[in-house]
Amino acid sequence: MSTARHEEFDVAVVGGGPAGSTLATLVAMRGHRVLLLEKETFPRYQIGESLLPSTVHGICHLLGVDGELADAGFPRKRGGTFRWGANPAPWNFAFSVSSKVAGPTSFAYQVERSKFDNILLENASRKGVDVRQNRTVTDVVAGEDGRVRGVRYTDADGTGHEVSARYVVDASGNTGRIHHRVGGERKYSDFFRSLALFGYFENGKRLPAPNSGNILSVAFKHGWFWYIPLSDTLTSVGAVVRREDAAKVQGDPETALRALIAECPLISEYLTGATRVTTGQYGQLRVRKDYSYHHTKFWRPGMALVGDAACFVDPVFSSGVHLATYSALLAARSINSVLAGTVGEQRAFDEFEARYRREYGVFYEFLTSFYDMHIDEDSYFWSAKKVTRSSRPELESFVELIAGISSTEFDLSDTESGALRLKQRSAEFADAVDTLVEAREENMTPLFRSSVVRQAMQEGSQVQTRAQLGDAAGEDTPVLDGGLVASSDGMSWREPDPGR
Repeated sequence: MSTARHEEFDVAVVGGGPAGSTLATLVAMRGHRVLLLEKETFPRYQIGESLLPSTVHGICHLLGVDGELADAGFPRKRGGTFRWGANPAPWNFAFSVSSKVAGPTSFAYQVERSKFDNILLENASRKGVDVRQNRTVTDVVAGEDGRVRGVRYTDADGTGHEVSARYVVDASGNTGRIHHRVGGERKYSDFFRSLALFGYFENGKRLPAPNSGNILSVAFKHGWFWYIPLSDTLTSVGAVVRREDAAKVQGDPETALRALIAECPLISEYLTGATRVTTGQYGQLRVRKDYSYHHTKFWRPGMALVGDAACFVDPVFSSGVHLATYSALLAARSINSVLAGTVGEQRAFDEFEARYRREYGVFYEFLTSFYDMHIDEDSYFWSAKKVTRSSRPELESFVELIAGISSTEFDLSDTESGALRLKQRSAEFADAVDTLVEAREENMTPLFRSSVVRQAMQEGSQVQTRAQLGDAAGEDTPVLDGGLVASSDGMSWREPDPGR
């Protein structure tokens, strides 16, 4: 294998998905030299089609692609529709507090990731990022002082390259090669330890307007289904079951998926007359497993993990792209601040990690409460999802994850207090859903009064507001005690004003 010339950059980003493209663009927009290395050729297939408003109207607005997304023809998503909980009637979660006062940014999109990711990657190139596809990163380069100082990669011809960079960012997803080089370990959640079997269908039924673009999530005896409209005719359909029920997705996947669909009357109804796509990028039935985890370290000097390289929770509330792009924004703020000499590295990246872990923890608790509120006493799947009844190690893991995030909001000292907190939160959430269903209208006030829902939406809403309004958004306040605040343009950190 021959070796090519040596190059130097301010930042080398590994992976061209939403996390990598977002970070690379936000750093390049500050005038820094950014290299992005992607092992595949875009557009390429990727799962994960449902977005949240903060990604569309917050981060994508900062990137300058919100107009391009609007022109792409993606279905508008007002929220989610769920057959979930004690009440058998489906209920809607809208991004607006009330459908009668819906604002111009109270929606997201259902996107084909091959198209969405390509929009972000091409935008990165337009904004000055040196984008190189068909490049496989094999390792990082570390100095004698332990600091990461670059990466090694091979191109499509097998030629080896080594580049220097002041920072390396791993955005290569859950199957990347270098996340372990940050130190620490990847810890998988026992609670969210599941398998997903999924495929794509043409001409499935749609929800009644104005919710025809919503994701439909339906609980059934052995788990739950997602049903995501990607166009007027194309739908992503997936079944999530426990790892212990792996036998249900083994053997012929076509037979397995059809059997699971038959066990869920609502999904079966929506697929009446539909045909499964069997050609092209959507023609294959796929299985994903063990997709819920977090890494115990998110950065070391010269290196950071963002997106799925660092953590992933569960697909039920479409938090994957949100966490990916949000973590990229946080890391970009840290890199921009350090390169500008306005904030020290330790302080900047401690802010990145603390905020990222907090947001991951907030969604972890929200989704745990979401699962816990569903009642199906005869189902092994759902009885096992009662975290307040589950094994002590999972509660200990939850407390360990949450307790250090923010002492003012997560005052947990042991597993018993953790179990009590989860029980209270899931009961509060379930009561809010019951109120919503009984009212027979889409007034979201009861849900937004629920603490787990409010916290899950809070930080994304703040990012969205600052991206839309800039200086007019007013003074930012620290998320963490003694922490930093975002600059007026949202792309770096600064110290809070005295007295705040």
